[in-house]
Amino acid sequence: MTDTPPALLLVAHGSRDPRHAATVAALRTRVAARLPGVRVAAGFLDLRAPDVPTALGRLAEDGVRTAVAVPLLLTHAFHASTDIPDVLRTATPPGLAVHRTPVLGPSPLLLSALERRLREAGVPAHARRTTGVVLAAAGSSDPTATAAVEALARTWQSTGWHTVRPAYASATGPRTDDAVRALRADGCHRVAVARYMLAPGRLPDRIAAGAHAAGADAVAEPLGAAREVVTLLVRRYEEGAVGAAARTGTREARAAA
Repeated sequence: MTDTPPALLLVAHGSRDPRHAATVAALRTRVAARLPGVRVAAGFLDLRAPDVPTALGRLAEDGVRTAVAVPLLLTHAFHASTDIPDVLRTATPPGLAVHRTPVLGPSPLLLSALERRLREAGVPAHARRTTGVVLAAAGSSDPTATAAVEALARTWQSTGWHTVRPAYASATGPRTDDAVRALRADGCHRVAVARYMLAPGRLPDRIAAGAHAAGADAVAEPLGAAREVVTLLVRRYEEGAVGAAARTGTREARAAA
């Protein structure tokens, strides 16, 4: 008999904005289509149902014994370092083993998704040398998260864009409108704003408003359920399933010793 594969739990931070929940649902559906035979569920840290404890409880009630939890986060900040480990530690029911994976970023697939969104926003590929890009993220007080966005901007600029400048919607600066004006001052013929976020919501809307107010030529949509994001989630699950199997094997070996 073939062993049942681990379930996949997508862990989202949650938002009152219904577009956020719709994006998580779309990701869950598309990932499930790529992983036939795998139970794919989603849970929210706050503001939306089901919360993570409820999602874990449902998996356990249905007889799931192993799950891979993938954070729907682009950078490693407070949610990834504290909230998610805490809730998985305290809310996982007896008999259910959960293997937590790293966050989604950094990954070349996310850069590919950002490129896709810029093309969809009308930024032509042949205009890279004269186009400045604002890489606009949510922002965090965690310097690790900020450093990750800055590193991504440097990597992306090396692919041929005139300039890629990071900006943030909260916690730190610069803000999007300031970054757009700075790129104009640097001589960029065209300025585009790429929203480095998974789903629409209050902060992505704030970024778009600042971009339009400063006269940006294009504002890309958040990454959403782009195929590159789906592929990355599948990879995180597959890597997590290998890790979960290794942990199970180690526990079994210790029990038999």
